[in-house]
Amino acid sequence: MVKLPNFKNCQLLHQALTHRSYANECPEEGGDNERLEFLGDAVLGFLVTALLYRRYPKMKEGDLSRLRSQLINEKQLAILAKNLNIGGQMRLGKGVQNEGGRKSPALLSDAFEAILGAYFLDSGIDDVREFIDFLFTPVADDIVLNQSRIDPKTRFQQWAQKHRGNPPNYQILAESGPDHAKEFTAQVLVDNKVYGVGKDSSKQGAEKRAAEAALLKLGLV
Repeated sequence: MVKLPNFKNCQLLHQALTHRSYANECPEEGGDNERLEFLGDAVLGFLVTALLYRRYPKMKEGDLSRLRSQLINEKQLAILAKNLNIGGQMRLGKGVQNEGGRKSPALLSDAFEAILGAYFLDSGIDDVREFIDFLFTPVADDIVLNQSRIDPKTRFQQWAQKHRGNPPNYQILAESGPDHAKEFTAQVLVDNKVYGVGKDSSKQGAEKRAAEAALLKLGLV
């Protein structure tokens, strides 16, 4: 079962779980979690980046960046927060709680980041790294596996056919560099509207990058 790490200083954990609405209603309980969230966001970004760099040594910088964005966006952090039962432990003001704050993706992801910031202060970077590697490695592997099954051009074609009724059209916009180090720029259009632009060392690769850019623009990666 997935659970939060053990804290030596439980007050740090309590603060990480405290929304400003609760702190405003109960000032005697201490401060809210916003500063810890700020710290945790930086710790999370660094450690997830390091994890991906180590785990996928052949993955290109652009692919690493896209994978990282999928791992640390609000939706994914909220899922992890739910698995850790953070929603049930958050300290919320009555109004926020009555409005469904315990299920809010924004509040859940904020609290998750605050907990990481608190855990960093409590136990140090190595323990936080171990916790993040444990949580994010299977998620990252699952994303990589699923996306490798269907290439970006196929995925974008499926979207275009379903939502626009027409297949995408790829165009090579530019070709530069010497023969041994060519760079091609491609764009992908549907109904004469540009959805993505990409660059690569081959025409096929540039079209793939354009499809990836289109999927990213549409929020499909």
